[in-house]
Amino acid sequence: MAQEILVLGAGMVGACTALELTLRGHAVTLVDRQPAGRETSYGNAGVIQREAVEPYAFPRDLRAILCAAFGRTLDVRYQMTGLMAALPQLVRYWRNSAPRRHRRISQEYAGLIAHSTSEHAGYIALAEAGDLVRREGLRLMYRSEQALQAALTQAQRLRTEYGIAFDMLDTRALASAEPAFLVPLAGAIHWLESWSVSDPGALVERYASAFLQRGGRMAMGDAGSLRECAGGWEVATAGGAVKARHAVVALGPWAGALTRRMGYRVPLFVKRGYHRHYVGGGSVAVPTLDAERGYVMSPQRRGLRITTGAEIARIDAKPTSRQLAGAEAEARTLLKLGEPVEAQPWLGCRPCCADMKPVIGPAQRHKRLWFNFGHGHHGFTLGPASARLLADLIEGRKPYTAAQAFSPERFPC
Repeated sequence: MAQEILVLGAGMVGACTALELTLRGHAVTLVDRQPAGRETSYGNAGVIQREAVEPYAFPRDLRAILCAAFGRTLDVRYQMTGLMAALPQLVRYWRNSAPRRHRRISQEYAGLIAHSTSEHAGYIALAEAGDLVRREGLRLMYRSEQALQAALTQAQRLRTEYGIAFDMLDTRALASAEPAFLVPLAGAIHWLESWSVSDPGALVERYASAFLQRGGRMAMGDAGSLRECAGGWEVATAGGAVKARHAVVALGPWAGALTRRMGYRVPLFVKRGYHRHYVGGGSVAVPTLDAERGYVMSPQRRGLRITTGAEIARIDAKPTSRQLAGAEAEARTLLKLGEPVEAQPWLGCRPCCADMKPVIGPAQRHKRLWFNFGHGHHGFTLGPASARLLADLIEGRKPYTAAQAFSPERFPC
């Protein structure tokens, strides 16, 4: 039976949720304070990571932790106020990263990732967005032979356990594949099944346009105004109050503030990230992670995008320049980088959960309230797969993967 549904948040996860529900015949209003795809989904490296069957674990060895603590690595930086605010969640994250727990979490997580490209494929065709997408994989590049061999061992394990295809490129093969590199490198792991997008924000916009073309409605409004009302839920928008029987919270890094106000204690924290585009210099053929330095270079419409690792900071803290400046300096040792496009780097936030899994399913304390957030680094990857799972749950269908693994019920109120 068709339902009236509010979807709060027009990033990749929210836009996909709205589109999926509309395709199933529901009357959906997508609510955000900005047009679709302007926040977190705009600022990622633009990769649909089919290879990411195991979520990023908290470092377990003392050396890696000390390097991060003293700012000696680019992949993780922090501001002290943000670190202290996130400390309880980071402790839980560290505990969940213990080998046995992480293995169980990864087996559950892989149930979503396995459907990442296949679910995107349907939306890409529907939204006529094929011009934005390349199906040429993702490279993890290594400077030292020792790191390359360790990565090869890990890649072989993932291929055996999950069936993920890869190629190993030695020094000569990598130099041939990336002729713009100025120095020889040890090699790379090329994950073959991942896809890349030349303009991540534009892909979200295309999905949102497909939603509108099929009868969906979008309204500018304040998700924080959500309140329970007779017969369902209500939110304030520029065009007046909008009511619906169901409401979906797909607010990414802003989900924590709303759900805490409503009495939920989901262990969320924020990882911030920066990017900048560069033109007039060298580029890479496919998105490339400088794995021993912790940043990504990806060819995009606006130029070569450099995307940083994680900064642990409050969502509203002032930007800092060190992490992106360090990534740029490292990239300049590899490429003639060119000049920056933006006067100031872009800054965005990733919504992370302490057990590394998104929160997808019905809220415990409120009827017909649904959650779809907490995707960490992989909201762009998992938008369509998460939307399908949530839509199955809303409609009472048998879900295509183990829904209990992502249920909000794993966090007592």
